[in-house]
Amino acid sequence: MTRYSKEPDNPTKTCKARASDIRVHFKNTRETGRALKGMSLQRAKAYLKNVIEKKEIVPFVRYRYGVGRKAQTKQHGFPNGRWPKKSALVFLDLLRNAESNAEVKGLNIDALYISHLQVNQAIKGRRRTYRAHGRVNPFMSHPCHIEIFLTEKEEKVPRSKTSVVASGKKGARGVQRQALTSSGSL
Repeated sequence: MTRYSKEPDNPTKTCKARASDIRVHFKNTRETGRALKGMSLQRAKAYLKNVIEKKEIVPFVRYRYGVGRKAQTKQHGFPNGRWPKKSALVFLDLLRNAESNAEVKGLNIDALYISHLQVNQAIKGRRRTYRAHGRVNPFMSHPCHIEIFLTEKEEKVPRSKTSVVASGKKGARGVQRQALTSSGSL
C-alpha cells in the first residue's frame, strides 16, 4: 500500500490516486495542479481538454519568471500563463484512474470534486551535454510525484425556521439578555 501525504477527512466518501516519478516538468505540473484544485471532476476534465486545445490557459503564479504574458490569463487575475500539454495529459490519466476508483467504491461520479492535490519534486534524472573546449555540463530532468483525492460533495441540509439552542449553556450576556426580555424591559 502506498503512502499519501495525509489521510482524507471522510475515507468512505473519498477516493485516491497517485503517480510517482512521472517524467513531466515539475513547475508546469505544479501550476496546473494549482489551477485544478477545488474543481469538480467533470469541470477539471473539460478544463484540461481545453488547455490541450489552447482554449483555456493555466495561470503561472509561483514559477512565472520567464513565462510570457497572455491575454487569456485576464480571467484568472495573473498576467503569466502557458498551455502545458504534457502535464494536462498526465492529469487527465490520473483523473481517469481516480474516477474508476470512485466507481469501484460506489461513489456518485457527478458529485465528486478535487479536495486534495499535491505535486512534489522527484529525484532528478542525470544526463550530460557536451560544451565547447571539451567541457561537460549536467543536463537534468525534473520529474514529479502527484497525488489526488476526489471527495463526494455533501448535501447541505436546510436550516429549520425555528432555531433551537444546541446546548443548555449560555454565556453571561445571554442570561442577562434573556432575563431582560422575559421581564419586558427590552
